[in-house]
Amino acid sequence: MSAPGALLSRRPVPRGGKSLVAQLILALVCGGYAAGAALGWGSQQLALIMGDFGLSAAALLAAVSCYLYARTNESRFRPAWLLFAFSSLMASGGNAVWGWYEVVLGREMPSPSPADLFFLCFAPPAIVGLLVLAKRPVTRAGWVCLVLDSWLIGGSLLTLSWSLALAHTAQSEGGESVAHTALSLAYPLLDIVLVSMVLALHFRRSNANRSAINTAIAALALTVLCDALFTSPLFRESYRSGQLLDAGWFAGSLLLAYAPWGARRALHGGDGAGYHLRAPRHHSRPITGSLPALTPYLAAAVCTLGILYNVIDGRRVDRVVVFTACTVVLALVVRQGIMLVDNIALTQELAQKENHFRSLVQGSSDVIMIAAPTGILRYVSPAATGVYGREAEDLVGSELSTLIHPEDLGRVVHEVRRFLAAPPSEEPTTRIECRFKSGSGEWLNVESTVNRHQGGLILNSRDVTERVRLQAQLQHNAEHDPLTDLPNRALFTQRVRQALAGRRASDPGTAVLFIDLDGFKAVNDSIGHQAGDELLIQAARRLQDSVRAGDTAARLGGDEFAALILGDGGRDRSAREYQVHEIADRLRVTLSKPYRIGGSDVRVAASIGVAFADEGITPTDLMRNADLAMYRAKAGGKDRVELYAPQMQADVVRRAEFATKLRTALHDGEFALLHQPVVSLADGRIAAVAAQARWRSAQGILFTPAEFLRVTDSAEAAEGSRTAELGRWLLEEAVEQAAERHRAGREVPVSVRMSAQRLLDRAMPRGSVEALLTRHGLPSGALVIELADSDPRVPFDELERRLVALRRLGVRIALDGFGNGYAAISALRRLPVDVLKLDRGLVEGVVESARLHKITSGLLRIANDLGMQSVADGVDLPEQVVVLRGMGCTHGQGMAFSGPLDEYRLRRALVRGEFPVPGAAPLPALAGGSLPVRHGSNNETRVPPT
Repeated sequence: MSAPGALLSRRPVPRGGKSLVAQLILALVCGGYAAGAALGWGSQQLALIMGDFGLSAAALLAAVSCYLYARTNESRFRPAWLLFAFSSLMASGGNAVWGWYEVVLGREMPSPSPADLFFLCFAPPAIVGLLVLAKRPVTRAGWVCLVLDSWLIGGSLLTLSWSLALAHTAQSEGGESVAHTALSLAYPLLDIVLVSMVLALHFRRSNANRSAINTAIAALALTVLCDALFTSPLFRESYRSGQLLDAGWFAGSLLLAYAPWGARRALHGGDGAGYHLRAPRHHSRPITGSLPALTPYLAAAVCTLGILYNVIDGRRVDRVVVFTACTVVLALVVRQGIMLVDNIALTQELAQKENHFRSLVQGSSDVIMIAAPTGILRYVSPAATGVYGREAEDLVGSELSTLIHPEDLGRVVHEVRRFLAAPPSEEPTTRIECRFKSGSGEWLNVESTVNRHQGGLILNSRDVTERVRLQAQLQHNAEHDPLTDLPNRALFTQRVRQALAGRRASDPGTAVLFIDLDGFKAVNDSIGHQAGDELLIQAARRLQDSVRAGDTAARLGGDEFAALILGDGGRDRSAREYQVHEIADRLRVTLSKPYRIGGSDVRVAASIGVAFADEGITPTDLMRNADLAMYRAKAGGKDRVELYAPQMQADVVRRAEFATKLRTALHDGEFALLHQPVVSLADGRIAAVAAQARWRSAQGILFTPAEFLRVTDSAEAAEGSRTAELGRWLLEEAVEQAAERHRAGREVPVSVRMSAQRLLDRAMPRGSVEALLTRHGLPSGALVIELADSDPRVPFDELERRLVALRRLGVRIALDGFGNGYAAISALRRLPVDVLKLDRGLVEGVVESARLHKITSGLLRIANDLGMQSVADGVDLPEQVVVLRGMGCTHGQGMAFSGPLDEYRLRRALVRGEFPVPGAAPLPALAGGSLPVRHGSNNETRVPPT
């Protein structure tokens, strides 16, 4: 950085290979023509052909090339190329007429001739085309100066040419006709005008498409030179077609044909800005820059030479020379006056702009610095005092590298080197942020906009220290928990990813711990969320103090924490597992100690899951494994440490597969509805049918939802969306089939088991049961809702209101599972219940256990005293029927009468209307065929497929 001038080297723009090949072909063709002309072409006839028709073909090629380029490129220069095409076409026509006389007719060219008409039409279009290519002045004074410059050049050339040759030509041909004399003078005069435009355009040409313009100027200059040689008496007397002079015209035509296509094109754009310009040179060009200013004086000098030539030759000064010289001098005086007035106006405007920009720079709050190519500061704006705490005069003369922080210097040098190597048209500025030494010695964060300036740099800098601090704070907030200031899930995941991707990637001792505070919800509910927040802060502090300096403790959300324990490089897996297990157990003990909150002690426990980084594991999988282990620790009794085992993931996969199959079965209609008769124990009549859902497996076996949902995630999940969807299907299907049976004359009520949570589910509209009964035309008294008493969290007040509304419609309510659950008595006391359904756990041991016999008898006595019907669930044995009937049980449901039946077998059973009630005699054959008796829950019984 001490010498940034050494970095100013720019990449050269490579020339295209096609352009070089075209230039070589052009040089070879022109060289071949010149060689043929110098050697006489081998015969007089061939020389005439090449000198006439060869030049005509070359001019025609130039005309076609310029015309095609003008058609395919839309730009402001398009008229110029069309005019050049017309000019070349005129030259081609003139040479063709010349060849017709000399080659075809074999006669001398008459003077004047039709060819002269074509040749005279060559110069005017070329002159207008050059005017189109010229840089257009922006003021009236500029237009006037352009006209005056053209006349200064043309008048001076006319003066010199008239003194040298034209006056003699006009006098020697005085005897000729006026047309012949005018024709003899027209060619040199047009050439003078064309040369004047070429010279004027050389100093005023447009920067756009400069290569093509230069080539076109060179082509016309070569043509004019050959015309001047041809019109001189020395060459004109001895000229014959096919001589060396024709090689100049030939080369001029080919150069004009090559001009529009030979320019290097940029990757984008057309004529106006599409050419790839080289990087601007910073050194001046004094000679070429002063030539336009010297043009008027050079023109006056040429006029003076013309007059001196006449005086020295002893001839009197011609009137044409005097008149032309006077007009040139007059034009020079007018031009100088215009330039003087224009310079005065420009000087005043420049002074105003300089004062304006000086005020902007000195009043700007940003620091503006100019660094020389050597890296020395040449200018520093006064704002440096307020921004850097240093006077601007103290900074001037300092090396820029001594003011930049050493840690940032390499990056700054690299960026400056890259910026200076890029083309200015593609990257005019760049932005650099680094630390800059202030007057007090501290490092300020400075943002600088950098521009090129005469080989050096201009830096527009501002202090962004506060912004950098704010960004750092925002970054910290985005990666840390706002309550505990521990890393959050995003930063913890990043740390885990770094641990698995760095040098510890192959270390199997790296472990992730997931921690959950057991009982934290009770703290929030009992003493408030503010106390809960204080507990989390203390727990986070304990966790942070318990891990090593290189480890990471994080809060994932709620009462869940995590810790990343980096491995020690050892290869003994069992020893490392024991060590990490000890660390996790110490964390559990530490987090389970009492927390002092609000003057009292609060206790929570900690469940911790541990997962180790096996080879090839991803951060997501490692954190998932720790999460599974933590949930296994909670399911295993809480306040414990559990190491991850692959079987945990296998269980999750299996449960997910079953959940997917259940969802597919529901959507694809793979569930079947069966009904199990509810029989009166007094006379064996079918009092109702209990609807039960079955899922048909791929092997044709019907499974109950309990058997299928046993392998799903948890009890909460079983009561979740899948069970809700299954419950909706069961209710609607049971009501629809019951309505069909009623219309067929089989008026038997249907009971559908529903949980209390399901009845109060907001996803289930309040009027859904009522609407279902109305839609299918089922009498309300034909539906019995079996209320499952399993969830104490359900609010009794809301449930009571819901059941009362259903009873008003005639829907009867049965309390399912009576005798199993602490809320049974409360439900019986508060809810409008019509039927008590004994839990099958009481029925199974009622014969063998005297204790269960007394309990069951007492519950049935309560039902009878309340005037309720009673249903014993799971009556599978005849002995159970006898005992229950003796206790006063009114109805029974189980394999002692019938298993779940499909619709066909159910209708056959309803035709019979009753089942034999087991007594002292053996149990007769059951309706629907003999079915095996199976002990255990009827909800888990497999039945043959229908």
